[in-house]
Amino acid sequence: MAYSRLENVFPQHRPVTMARRGVVAAPHYLAAEAGLDILKAGGNAIDAAIGASAMLQVVYPFVCGLGGDVFMLIYDARSGQLHGLNGSGRSAATASIERYRELGFTSMPQRGVHSVTVPGCASGWNEAAQRFGRLGLARALEPAISYAEEGFALGPDLRSALDRASASGEYHRSWHTHFLPDGSVPSLGSIIRYPTLAKTLRTIAREGVGTFYQGEIAEQIAAFFAQEGGLITREDLAAHRSDWVTPLSVPFGDLTIYELPPNTQGITALQMLGMLNHLQTGDSPLSPTTIHHAVEVKKLAFADRAAYLTDPEHMRVHPTSLIAPDYLAERAALVDPQHAQASQAPGSFTGDTIYLCAADREGNVVSLIQSNYMGFGSGVVVDDTGIVLQNRGAYFSLDSTAANALAPRKRTLHTLIPSMATRDGRPVIVFGTMGGDGQAQTHLQVYTAIERYGLNIQQALEMPRWIHGATYGGAEETLLMEGRVPTQTLQALREMGHIVEEGDPWLTTMGYAQGIIIDPVTGVMQGGSDPRAEGIAAGW
Repeated sequence: MAYSRLENVFPQHRPVTMARRGVVAAPHYLAAEAGLDILKAGGNAIDAAIGASAMLQVVYPFVCGLGGDVFMLIYDARSGQLHGLNGSGRSAATASIERYRELGFTSMPQRGVHSVTVPGCASGWNEAAQRFGRLGLARALEPAISYAEEGFALGPDLRSALDRASASGEYHRSWHTHFLPDGSVPSLGSIIRYPTLAKTLRTIAREGVGTFYQGEIAEQIAAFFAQEGGLITREDLAAHRSDWVTPLSVPFGDLTIYELPPNTQGITALQMLGMLNHLQTGDSPLSPTTIHHAVEVKKLAFADRAAYLTDPEHMRVHPTSLIAPDYLAERAALVDPQHAQASQAPGSFTGDTIYLCAADREGNVVSLIQSNYMGFGSGVVVDDTGIVLQNRGAYFSLDSTAANALAPRKRTLHTLIPSMATRDGRPVIVFGTMGGDGQAQTHLQVYTAIERYGLNIQQALEMPRWIHGATYGGAEETLLMEGRVPTQTLQALREMGHIVEEGDPWLTTMGYAQGIIIDPVTGVMQGGSDPRAEGIAAGW
């Protein structure tokens, strides 16, 4: 693990975690500690990641839940192979553009039962636990069940999320029943319990994940949708499956960066990294040249994302075409080194969220990301279950010509992208972040900071970030930058033609990132956790 030549330029807000037996980095300290406890009990990185993910359902339910989806990259030390898991759900069998127009929608609803797709989280956990785990799914769920039953102290992030949601008027009565049973937002430090969620998790632990898709819990979900006029049925739940997929990669410096294929936007991150690999950067991650080139490749990659990415069964081009070396070189050549350009046209062809990671001393590594999408997702909670339903369906389009047009039993384009980097075939970085459309942009910034400038993982996560575009309601051409970016950089970018907006020093809209760097020689794991959240990198 090299130390940065920019050590004094990027002082750390938090110390980096160093460990040899295992690291779990998560956006809430109780989740990281739950995962570490599982490692100490004899579990491996897969068990620990699932345990941490389950704990986040309890203590961070405004960004993930049983009603959401999950994606993973898993490096299996025994075989030396990297595996991808797509645990995303599909739209209902009757979810068509025509049906939604009959329901009175002219665009996809952002909240409510008609924004929900089949939840894939439980199935994804089970697939990973059965194939690569050691202790079993029931053991991984134990910490989450305990905290949901016995209670935990309400932290500032969840309290702020409850405040915002309760005041919005967008949330279903079931949400208020579950989260605000007394009719008001509890005070900071109050003991919070979720007994119905504990019961649901306990049922899964006892009966297996089949209960969620074909048994008792499936009956509760289907009955709730029937009652509320939703489209998801018992048959939709029973038809769900998670899929093992082949990760895609591009070279970046001396690293090989891996992301999941569509329906995720992982290919967008790879395009950005692949194009930047052809371009020069400045003397620091925050130099005008570095940021300018990164923003310009973002525009090119996002044009392709809008034009092509969706469920791979519905894509107009083969995903690997978008990261072909000649194509990336051709696209990178479109970057003007001196001037910002308007958002680009796509290339031509003829043929809200949690992220956590875990690594163990045996060499197993997990990159896991999960989401409800927008905050508390659909704003709907299945009665008497504690299942907060995602609103991933909101990402579909009711324009039949759009790449991500709504269709029956279709997976929508997902912003969720776990990643991993190898050197000489062995994992050396595992990383990811929440942040919607900003996720791919953060991947570009963090990998650049580590590979080109030698920052350690904590420095790279704490470095001031930027997001370009309409993420979280911004204007399409706006470049939002945290207030810690040097004034001279802001001025130089404006002179290049960028529309720069300076925000607060630490913005939660930049996402909560976590990461681990692994020294393949010493086995030392270097864990980092984003100070924009309540997380830690717990090491052993």
